[in-house]
Amino acid sequence: MKIIFNIVRPLTWLVFLAPLLMPQSAHAEGVYWSTRDLLADFFRTSTHVTYKKVEIRGELRSRIEARLGYPVPRDSYNIFIATSGEHIDGYALIDEESGEHLPITFAVKLSPQGLLERQEIVVYREPRGDEVRDLRFRRQFTGKSARDALRLGEDLAAISGATISSRAMAVGVKRALVLVEETMIKSQQLSAAAPPARR
Repeated sequence: MKIIFNIVRPLTWLVFLAPLLMPQSAHAEGVYWSTRDLLADFFRTSTHVTYKKVEIRGELRSRIEARLGYPVPRDSYNIFIATSGEHIDGYALIDEESGEHLPITFAVKLSPQGLLERQEIVVYREPRGDEVRDLRFRRQFTGKSARDALRLGEDLAAISGATISSRAMAVGVKRALVLVEETMIKSQQLSAAAPPARR
C-alpha cells in the first residue's frame, strides 16, 4: 500500500493543505476536485490515507460480475483506505461511468462497514445533465450498501433532463459499493473472525 498523505499533527497538516482546500473555480470541462483535495475533504480527521491496487481476476472477477450482471470494465482498481492508528476510518474509490457521450468521473466515500457516506462528481464532461452534482440527487445514495439495488424509479429518482447521467451514477455507485465490499470489507471481516495464531 502506498501512503497518499500522512498526518502527524493536525495543525501542521492544516497549514500545509490550507491553500489546497480553498474553493476553486471549475474548468471548462467541469473539473471539480483533484484526487488529493477530495481525499483530504473525505477524511478530514484521519491520520493516514493509503491505497491498495486490487486486481480483478479469476474467482473474484466472476463473483463481482455475477453480482453486477455485466463485465467489470477494468482489470484493476485503486481503493483508498483511511486510518487513524490501527482503526480503519473508511474507504474511497474514484471511477468513471459512461454518460451519453463521454465518461463521468465520480468518487464515493464508504464507512468501514461499506455504507455509502458521500458521493461526488469529480469531472463532468457532457454539455448537459450536470444536475447529478446537486446535493438533492447525490443525497439519495447516502446509507446505501452493496446489497441495495440502486435502480432508477425504485430506490433512486432520476433527474428530469439528466436521465442518462442519473443512470450512469446509479450503475457506477453500485459497482463501487460491490468492489469495495468484495475486495476490502469481506477480507477485513474474515481477518476479524479468524482465531488468533498460536505461538
